[in-house]
Amino acid sequence: MLEAPVMAAAAAEEGAVAAALAELAALLAPPAGEAARAAAAEAALSLSGGAEGRRLLAERPAVLAALLELAAGPSPPAARCALGCLVNVSAEPAARGPLLAGLPALLGLLPGGPACGLLANLCRERGAARRVLRGLRERGPGLEPLLRALGEPRPPPQLGPLLCNLSQLPEGRRGLLDRSRCSVQRLLPFTQCSDSVVHRRGVVGALRNCCFEYEDHEWLLSEEVDILPFLLLPLAGPEEFPEDEMERLPADLQYLPQDKQREEEPDIRKMLLEAIMLLTATKAGRHIVREKGTYLILRELHRWEREPDVLAACEKLIQVLIGDEPGPGMENLLEVNVPEEVEEQLQRLDREEEEQWRREREERQEARGSTPCPKEPAR
Repeated sequence: MLEAPVMAAAAAEEGAVAAALAELAALLAPPAGEAARAAAAEAALSLSGGAEGRRLLAERPAVLAALLELAAGPSPPAARCALGCLVNVSAEPAARGPLLAGLPALLGLLPGGPACGLLANLCRERGAARRVLRGLRERGPGLEPLLRALGEPRPPPQLGPLLCNLSQLPEGRRGLLDRSRCSVQRLLPFTQCSDSVVHRRGVVGALRNCCFEYEDHEWLLSEEVDILPFLLLPLAGPEEFPEDEMERLPADLQYLPQDKQREEEPDIRKMLLEAIMLLTATKAGRHIVREKGTYLILRELHRWEREPDVLAACEKLIQVLIGDEPGPGMENLLEVNVPEEVEEQLQRLDREEEEQWRREREERQEARGSTPCPKEPAR
């Protein structure tokens, strides 16, 4: 009996919401005047602070188009609110199409932090990342404006995630690995960036993605780039080494201060380990990584680490470094074709291994002990 009144009330509420959003779109349009548009942008920003508000805005292309126009306009307060609202809404799948339709205007706002954040959200999806890369190339300098912004005294923290998401594509990695522009070298100092964990996470993710390009491994590990110390330093602590071990380490990893702290975020530590693991895919890469004393840093990290996922990644890398070389035809681990049934078995073993790490972690917490680190063969 109550169904009809309830349905009528829901329909009336839905109609009221649609009318309010239509009015909001009208107030955001140029005929409404500067003051009304600024107030409407502020109201939209407030609405985008909640999940339901973001969903409603994402489903109104007219509102998004008006906000885009305002964000690129000459009125700073209104533009700031409009862009802030769009950043919030850009994580909604329904907003992707309308926002990409305004891509030229958004690219014109780079390398500003909010624009980087908005595009980083859009570029989580590979198709959107490809459109953004194409748009950057069509404007002429490609990734150069983003890389140039890394040289500013305080680069926008959202820049790291944007570069990371663009580098999920081969063409994005090619831009970062452009040897003529020294592009990747500009990322390296930010593996130790203490100003923003968001920026640091994005940069480390971009570097890890670049390490998928095994043709560039020897160059990345050469003195021209020297990527390895930048990946190892965040994993290193204040431990002292005997003189013979100290001499095996790169200069930047020797005699670290007693207050040296490791990377505090577990997911970033894991990405650093994954990047080094990728660099060991080739025989030449494994040789260089071994010779630079990587095992010593990993040994101490293993004693200190308490996160199961990071410990697992650390152990896998140690096993590669101390294990025997792969047989003929398998020297490049990124080129090995794994049969589907074997891949499924490996995934199952990974899940079992993760569960085992979780149990061992609980046992270690109870016993206040640690798992022994596999030893490096005698040199």
